Amino acid sequence: MKESRATPLLPTHLERYFWEYDVERLRRGVSLDTLLLRLMEAGGWDGITWLRNEMGEEILRDFLTRRGGRGVSPKRLRFWGLVLGLPRELVDPWVEAQRNSLWYRRTG
Repeated sequence: MKESRATPLLPTHLERYFWEYDVERLRRGVSLDTLLLRLMEAGGWDGITWLRNEMGEEILRDFLTRRGGRGVSPKRLRFWGLVLGLPRELVDPWVEAQRNSLWYRRTG
C-alpha cells in the first residue's frame, strides 16, 4: 500500500478519462482529488485496477470518507463500498444524499 499522498503520474491509457485537460498539463499532474474522483466515478476496469494498485485501498477509503461520498453517483458509491469493505451504515447516508442532490435529480 502506498503511504504518499502525492499525485502519481497518470498512464497514457487512462488519459481518455480526462478528455477536457490539456495533455501536457495532465502529464505534469492534476490534483489528487481530481484524479481520484474522476476515476472512481467514471473509470472503467482499467482505471479501477490502476487506482487500487497505485493508490491503495486505505487512501481510497479515506478519500470517500473525507468527502462523504460527494461527487460519486449512488451506483458507484455502492460499488466502492463493496470493493473497499466500507460498512453499509456509512455508505447508505452518502447514497441517500447523492440521490437527493439537485444534480442527481436532474440527471439520474
